[in-house]
Amino acid sequence: MQTDIEIANSHTPAPIVDIAAKLNLTPDDLEPYGKYKAKISRQTLKNLPSPKGSDTLSKTSPSLGGSDTLSKTSPSLGGRGKGDGDNNPSKFILVTALTPTAAGEGKSTVSIGLADALQRLGKKAALSLREPSLGPCFGIKGGATGGGMSQIVPMDEINLNFTGDIHAITAANNLLSAMIDNHIAHGNELGFQNIYFKRCLDLNDRALREIRIGLGGTANGKPRTDKFNISVASEVMAVLCLAEDLADLKHRLGQIIIGETSEHKPIRAEDLKAHGAMAAILKDAVLPNLVQTLEGTPAFVHGGPFANIAHGTSSVIAAKTALNLADYVVTEAGFGADLGAEKFFDIFARKSGLFPNAVVLVATARALKMHGGVAKADLNAENLAAVENGFANLKAHIDNLKKFGSTPIVAINRFTADTEKELELIRSLCTEQGVRAVISEGWAKGGNGCLPLAEEVLAQLSAAAPAPKLLYPDSLGIKEKIETIAREIYRAKDITLPHTVKREIAKYTAWGYGDLPVCIAKTQNSISHDKKLLGAPEGYTFPITEVRLCAGAGFIVALSGEINTMPGLPKHPAAEQIDIDANGTITGLF
Repeated sequence: MQTDIEIANSHTPAPIVDIAAKLNLTPDDLEPYGKYKAKISRQTLKNLPSPKGSDTLSKTSPSLGGSDTLSKTSPSLGGRGKGDGDNNPSKFILVTALTPTAAGEGKSTVSIGLADALQRLGKKAALSLREPSLGPCFGIKGGATGGGMSQIVPMDEINLNFTGDIHAITAANNLLSAMIDNHIAHGNELGFQNIYFKRCLDLNDRALREIRIGLGGTANGKPRTDKFNISVASEVMAVLCLAEDLADLKHRLGQIIIGETSEHKPIRAEDLKAHGAMAAILKDAVLPNLVQTLEGTPAFVHGGPFANIAHGTSSVIAAKTALNLADYVVTEAGFGADLGAEKFFDIFARKSGLFPNAVVLVATARALKMHGGVAKADLNAENLAAVENGFANLKAHIDNLKKFGSTPIVAINRFTADTEKELELIRSLCTEQGVRAVISEGWAKGGNGCLPLAEEVLAQLSAAAPAPKLLYPDSLGIKEKIETIAREIYRAKDITLPHTVKREIAKYTAWGYGDLPVCIAKTQNSISHDKKLLGAPEGYTFPITEVRLCAGAGFIVALSGEINTMPGLPKHPAAEQIDIDANGTITGLF
């Protein structure tokens, strides 16, 4: 059997100008990065119309500088790129999944296969996906460009350095850190008492979780304990992904709270005059990247926040660009629906106004069996009882999505060892929950294997859909928002907040940030905070260990359990298998 990179290397991509032409873009609209990838030019982005809808959502967060209006309904009226004279709103399709297991779920594979299937059905389709981080690429997960016959290409370039966006985020982040310590070394005119902002690196390096800096005398600054985040957990990454344009990016960078004075007054990046230089570093990174699937479907790949420690979606700019250029846009949210989909609605959609018109929930028989208590080594054996027991996890995600006004379509991502009895049982259990389940075979058959899923999505899109919902209003307090997510999404009975967390919440509220949404950082391997609790745990206590204010991004991060914003490598990392020959051909990347 061919590996993903062997399959990708056996296909010759079309020139990126040909892919752009499918969206009515010309070579003048592109800033090419070689033959097969490009950024959309800044001028072209300016010429695209703003998404429109019939309702408005007021955005009055102090971190966003006043109030403006956002669409709550159809995300786009399809501007110059659609070119069909049709003013019907473009359709936004969200792909999410059940709780991840070691058996794999294939959310990106389904997303790519679905977009290819829509293209096969004659629809003008595009993807809006995140960029892979080097951390998981060299760690456990490997690449993040789909798999088998449902991939985005050039696979190796996208997974490794791509167009340099994440490196630019790392540089902008660490410039701000350097300017903070330099300011303190030269007299500390702003009066830093506590420093919040951390350095970052786009690799899993557990040695950087706690460090000592400023050693070697006063010329090197004041010694202190510090730590690194992985770059995709940096607030700079979240800012880039939620910004509307370069001007908004610069404003948000300036609003990042980097520390506080002895009088407990916030110090922002704009107080240090750092945000202009940071925005200059990011001037190209803010432009969305265009690549393609193996079947030539346009794919915008931009931004890469993790959903277990950040908000887990591709950028607002990429999504709006895709929605203005295509009739159907497939996007995905990271990890399970308890993380990615909840944050998609409560952070991404709340801030951007881009609510999905349909939701696809990916499941596998293998994952359900693991949630039902089967060991990974025994997954190839038919086990109907384990499928039924593990269905509790999928049911929890179905119920959660209904709370946002979405009845999901379940995509059963088929593996070769799945039996017909197992697949039929999953379909039957889904029917009992009032949802449709469709077999997806994108890995083996590409878009052709996802045609039934695409047809089901189109059928749902043609019917009247209920209005989207948010889990909580802006006006709810920070603690109450955490409680609502823990109770409604994670099925917890209660939460615990240490005194230090209560004090930080009170401070953020006093500073005027109490109306921000909450971004929970927790394990992706359980609906709960404990990775060992598979299935659908409930009635437990959900512990909050720390809260962080991301004023530039526009949300508050609440950390739970053993989650760490700088992951570590496993005993045998994927990096051990990656190699390159004298001709530049990469192997071992998956």
